[in-house]
Formats: sequence, C-alpha cells, structure tokens
Amino acid sequence: MNSDAAPHRGDAAEATAAGADAPISHAKPRGRRSLLRAALAGTAVLGGGLAVGAFPADAEPVSRATPKPSAPTPTRPSTAEEALKELSKGNRRWRTFHEQHPDEDAVVRRALTTGQQPFALILGCIDSRVPPELVFDQGLGDLMTVRSAGEVLDQSVLGSVKYGVLELDIPLVMVLGHQSCGAVKAAVAADETGDRLPSGIQYIVDEIAPAIDHGVTGDARVAATIDANVRLVRSKVAADSDIAAKLKAGEVAIVGARYDLTTQRVHLLK
Repeated sequence: MNSDAAPHRGDAAEATAAGADAPISHAKPRGRRSLLRAALAGTAVLGGGLAVGAFPADAEPVSRATPKPSAPTPTRPSTAEEALKELSKGNRRWRTFHEQHPDEDAVVRRALTTGQQPFALILGCIDSRVPPELVFDQGLGDLMTVRSAGEVLDQSVLGSVKYGVLELDIPLVMVLGHQSCGAVKAAVAADETGDRLPSGIQYIVDEIAPAIDHGVTGDARVAATIDANVRLVRSKVAADSDIAAKLKAGEVAIVGARYDLTTQRVHLLK
C-alpha cells in the first residue's frame, strides 16, 4: 500500500506518494473465546499502533516461483502485523498479474469442513469491481468479508464484524473504500440537489452524508468523501464497546484503506 500523504484528486487520479514502513507494535496473538462471555468494555484505540503508509511487502520483489502450498500451515497470520503483510503481498500479486489463487485445492476444502480461521476481516462496498478475495489474492477460509453499499454500518453489518472479532478472534479489520464509489457519488449528488431517493437508497446516502467534504467541489468532493467515509465507518466500528475492549487490549487492529480502480493498488488511510 502507498502512503496517503498526498490528497486523492478525483476519480482518474492515482496516488503516487510512498510512505515509510513501521511495525505494528500492539497486536497480540489470538485467543479462543466464546461469544457468550460477559460483554467487554473499554475505549477505542484506533489501529493499535498500526503504521500508516506503504504495505510492508510493497518493496519486495514479485516471485515467479511455484506458488506457496495451499494446505493450512502453522505460519498462518495470527497478528494484525502479519495479516497486513499478507494482504500487502496479495494485493501486489493482484496488480502485477502474478496471482497465486491460494487455498482452493481439495486438501484445503476438506480441512475447512471442520472449521475456519480467517486472518482478516474486510468490511467493503458491494461494488462488483472490488471483490476482496481477488483484490488481495486470497482463497477459501482466508478472509471474512462483510459488504454493504458504501461500507454503511447498520446493526447487521456491525454484528457481522463483531462475530469475526469476538468469536473467531480475527486480529485485523480493514474498512475498504474504493475509487469511483457509486454510493458516495449518490450521497454527494443528493446533498447538492436535495433530491430524495427510494427509501433503502436514501438510508444509505443519509449514513454517508456526515462524511461529505464541503471544502472541495466536483470530482475532488467525491474523492475526499470516499476517504472521509472510510474513516467515519472505522471510528464507528472502534466505538463499539466490545470491539473497543479488544482494541485496548491490543488483540485487534482496525485500519482504513482505499482501492484505486485505475492502479488496482490498495492505500492505507490515516
């Protein structure tokens, strides 16, 4: 992932700045806990010390060697730092056309009949151009994906995220927005015209509306609002008392990111 030090300027723009890497210092290995335990309490600690900027694997050469074995191994990511690095490697494979399509063979499929241990949860948009398993070149059992238009966070979506964090002990949650998001465009257009949309769609634009950046206009407003909406959803997830307690304990990290359709690159957001 590249740094977002430079602002994203419109749907056709590509981010070019590169940030320095830094380790994630507060993510801890997962423990196994039941959803039925007593409710946790605490305050949100966004990111748990996560570095914002380039994906840690961006500087690594693309290997043309035989793809990694698809059978589960003891090195499966178990911390937010490891999970972020694996997502970085996968996104680099995707955008350079070196996909490995891991964890799809018969051995993995049989192993997954007895349980799952996804290493990251991606809360993304429903847009057909941004399927997380492809964007990050991951396979069966690797990612838990939750998708809604504009990453809007209602109770069902939040409950799904909480299931992954509290029941499956997933160490990394990524809120993933994307360039040219139709839901954000609709929210910006409705804000500018005052038009009302069909009830379900109106709910979506109303949820995105607080993120609209009125300091810029045109395509720049849409682009800025895409990023602001990711940050808004990230803050809402972190504000949940159960997830906040996991953040405070360093057992999960929450990051925001944007996928650029023009480059197929995922950028971390501050």
